[in-house]
Amino acid sequence: MKHHHHQMLSVWLFIGALLLVYGLIILVVSIANYSHPAPVVLANEHLNLWAGVLLTLIGAFYTIRFWPRRGRRD
Repeated sequence: MKHHHHQMLSVWLFIGALLLVYGLIILVVSIANYSHPAPVVLANEHLNLWAGVLLTLIGAFYTIRFWPRRGRRD
């Protein structure tokens, strides 16, 4: 007889997934608008691109780190 142990998911998994999704959206939009930056101060720095990369990396880290695994006890 097998016992199924249900494990609660960490809130950090959901935060990581949200950061990953938002980062990918910002990254895709900033790549699409790379050659036509908005007329704002520091537009030539492409801060949207860097923000998208940073959010994607942080989101991927948290999503991978807190992904549920068998036999893991935190």
